[in-house]
This record gives sequence, C-alpha cells and structure tokens, in this order.
Amino acid sequence: MQFSVAVRNARLDAIESAIGASAILKIRSGVKPTNMADASTGTVLATLQLPADWMAAAANGSKDKLGTWEDAAADASGTAGYYEITSSAGVVHERGTITATGGGGDMEVQNTSFAVGQNIIVTAKTYVDGNA
Repeated sequence: MQFSVAVRNARLDAIESAIGASAILKIRSGVKPTNMADASTGTVLATLQLPADWMAAAANGSKDKLGTWEDAAADASGTAGYYEITSSAGVVHERGTITATGGGGDMEVQNTSFAVGQNIIVTAKTYVDGNA
C-alpha cells in the first residue's frame, strides 16, 4: 500500500495523541520484551518527564522529538538496553531500541553506559512512516 504525505503525517501525529501530553520516558537495562503484552524487564536507569508537547508536528512522513529530553541525574548505573514511553498515568505505549548518538537506534542518547547521578540527554527520536 502507498499513502499520501497527508495520511502518513496523520498516522504519525496519532501516536503522540494516543499516548497523551506529558508522557514519561524510561530507559531500562536488559533486553526489550518480545511484545507489548509482556512485563517490563531490567532496571530503570533513567526516568524523563517529557514536555507537554513532546513531538513536533509530522512533516513529509516523519516526526521528531520536540524540545530538550533530559534527566539531570540517572536513577541507576548500567547499560541502556531499551526504552519505554508511557502515558502520564504509567501505561506503556511504546518500546524501542536505544543506541549512542549516530548508532541508528529507535532513540539515541549521548552514550549508553549510565552512572547514578549522570546527566542523560536524548539526542534523537524520530518516527518515520515510509509507506510512500
């Protein structure tokens, strides 16, 4: 199937709408669960309160993070394995891979080796709807 840019943008914007304002990002150690019905695994290394409007409006079939995504002090030490984005009520709506900047993960951070109290900055998070 192929979709117009308008349809692709609408599908991408629906992600942020469904998750809601002021979403929460958790970066976890370990392996990402196989599917969304599985319980979260690993240790929470960092918890970030995302801005009320946390993604830019979709354009040309892609959508980027909006504003600064930062945790002033990591919760635990370890290696980042995956991330979760939850609603403000804590419902997990998304899980994805995480890599260091330039690594090509679903989300990228400065580096994936965290130490307690370390400043954590998300450098890239983009959704792409490639069904052009």
